[in-house]
Amino acid sequence: MKNVTTRTFLSLNPVSITAFTTLLVVVLFLIGVPILDLIELKSYDLRFLSRGALKPSPSVVMAVIDEKSLDTEGRWPWPRSRIAALVDALSNDGARVIGFDVGFLEPDENSTLRFIEHLQAWIKAGGIRNSKLAAFLKKNRLNADNDLALARAIANSRAAVVLGYFFHMNPEGYRLPKEEIERQIAQLGPSRYPAIVYADPGSSRTSPFIRAYAPEGNLEILTRATRYSGYFNMFPDRDGVVRWLPLVIRCGGETDIFPPLSIQCAWHFLGRPQLMVRIADYGVDGIQMGDRLIPTDENGRMLINYLGPPKTFPHYSISDILHGNLPKGTFRDKIVLVGATAVGLYDMRTTPFSAVYPGMEVHATIIDNMLEKRFLSKPGWTRIYDLLAVIVLALLTGVFIPRLSAVKGMFFASGLFILHLAVARTLFVTEGASINIVYPLLALVITFTALTVYHYVTEERERKKIKGAFSYYVSSAVVNEMLKHPDLLKLGGDKKELTVLFSDIRGFTTISEGLTPEELVSLLNEYLTVMTDIVFKYDGTLDKYMGDAIMAIYGAPLEQQNHAASACHSALEMMAALGRLNEKWIAEGKKPLDIGIGINTGPMMVGNMGSEQRFDYTVMGDAVNLGSRLEGANKNYRTNILISEFTYEWVKDEFVCMEVDSVRVKGKTLPVRIYQLLAHRRVPDVVAQAISYFHEGLALYKARKWDDAMRTFELAADLNPDLYAARIYIDRCRDLKENPPPEDWDGSYTMKTK
Repeated sequence: MKNVTTRTFLSLNPVSITAFTTLLVVVLFLIGVPILDLIELKSYDLRFLSRGALKPSPSVVMAVIDEKSLDTEGRWPWPRSRIAALVDALSNDGARVIGFDVGFLEPDENSTLRFIEHLQAWIKAGGIRNSKLAAFLKKNRLNADNDLALARAIANSRAAVVLGYFFHMNPEGYRLPKEEIERQIAQLGPSRYPAIVYADPGSSRTSPFIRAYAPEGNLEILTRATRYSGYFNMFPDRDGVVRWLPLVIRCGGETDIFPPLSIQCAWHFLGRPQLMVRIADYGVDGIQMGDRLIPTDENGRMLINYLGPPKTFPHYSISDILHGNLPKGTFRDKIVLVGATAVGLYDMRTTPFSAVYPGMEVHATIIDNMLEKRFLSKPGWTRIYDLLAVIVLALLTGVFIPRLSAVKGMFFASGLFILHLAVARTLFVTEGASINIVYPLLALVITFTALTVYHYVTEERERKKIKGAFSYYVSSAVVNEMLKHPDLLKLGGDKKELTVLFSDIRGFTTISEGLTPEELVSLLNEYLTVMTDIVFKYDGTLDKYMGDAIMAIYGAPLEQQNHAASACHSALEMMAALGRLNEKWIAEGKKPLDIGIGINTGPMMVGNMGSEQRFDYTVMGDAVNLGSRLEGANKNYRTNILISEFTYEWVKDEFVCMEVDSVRVKGKTLPVRIYQLLAHRRVPDVVAQAISYFHEGLALYKARKWDDAMRTFELAADLNPDLYAARIYIDRCRDLKENPPPEDWDGSYTMKTK
């Protein structure tokens, strides 16, 4: 019974397919796949659109710097005196909280104030002493100080005024002395969270908070006037959509924990109840604001429950507010957020409802979520549910699809698909819980697809046996010829004289590290397509791809008169094609590639190797191994194409070759002469002369005439600076001159590596 079960899972059948696809998606779910996680984020956004818009809290409104305000009041930034008038107007109308989604980071640009300051400096420099003039200038200087006017308006406001500021999350482009950072943090001190409560006071307090480098706060005179500020940083997901907002950021010491603008506004609106950050063993447990527990993730991030598209909250033009064009009491007992929506001014954000969404409405949405207690969350049970959903959907598909017809199977799978979507939407709308959609549906789709393909393949297996076995590694002409001889598909092999070609990209690991996965796949596909077409052009058989490497056979399954020549033609054309590809890639700003090619001819076992169910057409034997070693040996001699003496004997009358060395490959005792393949028929005269010098030097080297050999190799290297092998022999001659070889030395070199 145990053996039957083992065979069931190890063989290809519906049970093993279902088990594999289920396990695959479970592993993907546990480790997380960026592209799938991104799709999940998009499915999360679609849940908002499916739910539709919700009615916002009547307690939150917008005072906006819109086109109408700019037409009336002039271009932004306005004088701070105008902002002071806005604060007075909102306060007098009964607003409870005024929150600024704009920063007042620099002193107000005021020509009158600058004139008075220059006049005071001129009087002081001239030694003029006039107390009445000095008092007059001082009084007018204070009256002209718009920053002071705004500070007074904030301090005198019956509404709580919350200023916005932002954090620099890292020092890039904004480096400050430590003392200045500490000063700014101290300035924001009253805005810290009043309390941080640990579930286990005795546990080690590793900080779970998002860390910031430094704040960039408002003018000190304004910050002192309100004492309460909140950051308005936003942190989009990798697709640019704002779905979360950290309610806690640490900047400075262990107690320097700050809330955002939205928390400060809601807190003041609710009468400043008890406010604390709750910390559990796993991280932030939530924000306690009176009787409200605001759920967050372990880093203190809150999911934003968007209510609808832009202008879901009421917008009031600041121009109308300043000129009294609105009914009295419009802002009574409301949180008024002040910010910009005019084109070119406001900070545009992408949300599930819109790609053009005012940032101030994001803050308004968060405030609404807190006031109305409509929170979204990912409770701990959702992780378990997601995992179970993956397993259950895959198993249901695996159990029923093999038993149903194609049409019924499609309806069944579609029903499961729709059911899971409906459950996800219902939980989102009614409970505010977000479960995973993508991974469970991926398990369903992959299992359904795999079983459907398996069913199709098993029915079509016999009819497509030959084409399926050869179409991926030989040209279409060879496939058609193989269809005439189906007996060649039998398992086993024959010993034949063949030629094998290996090619490999040099330094591919280094190149790949500088590319994204998409760029790497595109580059590799383009390269392999061109090289494979050349193999097929000369009736070669693609044995396999090994990452960036290619293995090709010449002379099988179809016989060729001169398979060695076909391999050499392929190698030379590969180098020419690579040159054209490199020109194209360089023009595109990409790095060029370099390859090494090894070719050997000899007796090999060729045929279908494998099992009755799965086999590959391939070659094996020492001759194959030698071809692979020659490909790797190119690195030693800085050559591109090396062929063995056995291939050379086949092609020496047709191709220009240069004997490079006599080597013993690892594991063998007899040396093999290797040659550099240079060209078909002829090379330039200077190259031919360099080859002649090299061969002469090689003969002197083997005759132990070290000095004469070195001089001759120097001549070869001078004629052809790319002839690195000559430099190798010069070094060998020096070494052997000092350390003579034994009497039985035959001039060969033993390769140390494969």
